[in-house]
Amino acid sequence: MCYYIGMSDKKVITRFAPSPTGFMHVGSVRTALFAWLWAKKNNGTFILRIEDTDKEREVEGSIDHIKNSLQWLGLDWDQGPYLQSERLDVYKKYAQILVDKGYAYPDPYTEDEVGEFRNKAELAKKPFLYREHRPKEFRTVQNRFVSKCQR
Repeated sequence: MCYYIGMSDKKVITRFAPSPTGFMHVGSVRTALFAWLWAKKNNGTFILRIEDTDKEREVEGSIDHIKNSLQWLGLDWDQGPYLQSERLDVYKKYAQILVDKGYAYPDPYTEDEVGEFRNKAELAKKPFLYREHRPKEFRTVQNRFVSKCQR
């Protein structure tokens, strides 16, 4: 939620990144309020970024509702609103770089296979944890990443 630009100027930048999947709820309002207050207290920047990449769950009118709700609360943003969906090419480019360097791997499972994993977990009355279904090759990727980070 908060990060600094450069080490010398220590400019505070916060962001609120809701998903447009319905009405704002109190938890989202709290998150936005804290991010906004921290930016204002530190003479920083408050960014509104809309996480609109899940088009199947997106509810029409939610983006306007988010903006109107923040304005009604007096939480003005300094930058944005930015739409994540407009940056997908950037994310794909850097995801491919991570895969090419061996720091990440593409998901090997189809939606049907993941659905099967979920159903088995439900039948076993256990929570579905995707991490329990990582491919064996991930251990190699993970070990390589950890060893480079510890240098």
